[in-house]
Amino acid sequence: MEASKVYFTDFSATPSCNLLQKLEKLVKKAGIETLDFQDKFTAIKIHFGEPGNISYLRPNYAKVIADLIKKQGGKVFLTDCNTLYVGRRKNALDHLDAAYENGFNPFATGCQAIIADGLKGTDEVLVPIDGEYVKEAKIGRAIMDADIFLTLTHFKGHESTGFGGTLKNVGMGCGSRAGKMEMHSAGKPIVDKELCRSCGMCRKNCAHDAISFDENKKAQIDHQKCVGCGRCIGACNFDAVSPTGDETNDILNCKIAEYAYAVLKDRPQFHISLVVDVSPYCDCHAENDIPIVPDVGMFASFDPVALDVACADAVNRQPVISGSILSKKPHDHHDHFTDTHPETNWKSCIEHAVKIGLGSSEYELITVK
Repeated sequence: MEASKVYFTDFSATPSCNLLQKLEKLVKKAGIETLDFQDKFTAIKIHFGEPGNISYLRPNYAKVIADLIKKQGGKVFLTDCNTLYVGRRKNALDHLDAAYENGFNPFATGCQAIIADGLKGTDEVLVPIDGEYVKEAKIGRAIMDADIFLTLTHFKGHESTGFGGTLKNVGMGCGSRAGKMEMHSAGKPIVDKELCRSCGMCRKNCAHDAISFDENKKAQIDHQKCVGCGRCIGACNFDAVSPTGDETNDILNCKIAEYAYAVLKDRPQFHISLVVDVSPYCDCHAENDIPIVPDVGMFASFDPVALDVACADAVNRQPVISGSILSKKPHDHHDHFTDTHPETNWKSCIEHAVKIGLGSSEYELITVK
């Protein structure tokens, strides 16, 4: 497949050109203005951040893109779908409160925020794709109603997929609550009772009442109730909860690629990814950790696959930040994401995305000064 163009600019700024101006220059050079926004409903898929986490993208970046689209006559809105796990974004009301709390209000961003799958996460469109793992993707209705689809992604690590980039922002992020359950259901976690400290954090973070404690006060998971969301894995500080099989995360990654395909196929699209505050975990956590590498820059492309690969390559070229989780782990894989979360394989998502025609893993990096 022919190499795709990915545009890049770093985070250096001058009195005559700040970072917001550099972002606008970047997306213009990358061709965002070639899209016909006139009178088109335009969705910008973004992660509003779980309150308590402060590594999510600042709303200032969203305003740059929203203002640019409005100048082109577009009807723009920010969007995300409700989450599967316990937290502040499980329903549209709490989700919007969380978004506003984190600065994503119309006064700061210049546009409205819409929770795409409705009040309880049930407002979805069934998109037939006949994929290897997914036959009919369940996508938030407002996302599928949009005429043009854009992404603004915070590129960071992820405990289940290796990293959270554009494909995850689209695939997992655009799935309704039922869609998220489908993506997570390939495998269900188990508890190593020798490692369990009976702290209760796994049960606190289970939205489906699937975790209880046995006579020895050790956690146990009822797989009849468990949906395989994996939130308990991230909640456990003692590595006592883990997936049941090596293929689980690979299947999750492949399903994410197929859900992304359901969202992106046959529609105008453009993608932006910021490699900044590269935390080891998803912004869905109500906390964030020391970034694993220094800030890199801003990337943009029409190809979401090439964009993710370019961002991953850029991160892997960076030194490890002292004191981060990554600095405390063995560097066996020569890959920052795999070394941070050795049970993951981010390349499985890329490989499947290429296989189903989402984009190219080959790219030409074009630097914008």
